[in-house]
Amino acid sequence: MKRYTTYIFDFDYTLVDSSRGIVTCFRHVLGNHGHTGVTDTEIKRTEAGTLADYKREYVKAADVHMTANTFFFPETIEVLEALKSQGAVLGIVSTKFRYRILDLFEKTGHDGLVDFIVGGEDVKAAKPAPEGLLLAIGRASGGGKSEVLYVGDSVVDAATAQAAGTDFSGVLHGMTTREELEVYPHVAIVDDLRGILSVPV
Repeated sequence: MKRYTTYIFDFDYTLVDSSRGIVTCFRHVLGNHGHTGVTDTEIKRTEAGTLADYKREYVKAADVHMTANTFFFPETIEVLEALKSQGAVLGIVSTKFRYRILDLFEKTGHDGLVDFIVGGEDVKAAKPAPEGLLLAIGRASGGGKSEVLYVGDSVVDAATAQAAGTDFSGVLHGMTTREELEVYPHVAIVDDLRGILSVPV
């Protein structure tokens, strides 16, 4: 059985439920520009990058609302601690700014649990471009990919892993369906993060 020594995770909807924060920030920006009639579901399925024209407003809203409205999924810390106890290297690659991710880990008393974070400010090209994931792989394993698993909730994450040439596991915490993820190369698609502990099956 193949053994992974490095686990790299997406952040939003993979390790955390940030739906309340994302919806709050989107509604703040959209409301400022008279956009109405957008449902919460539509917002949750939209990447924040689509608000490029209003990026400064979104960042300002996120600074106020995001961390307070973002929560680890019930099994997240348990799974990260289990992987850590096995000697795994743990990382995060996200379009979210690194300082916001660190803020949540610090405020919940779990700082130091992950070994590195690659945030949106660390790359020139956001996912699905592989820049951030390749940077993370370089930090974790010197560039070797054979023992690296990238875990994410969306087709953007799946496409990122494919572009980087590394194994991918989907997790069904987000708004993306199993059928949508199955289109992309994957070693597993799990209902929640506990399934990662037995990947590959």
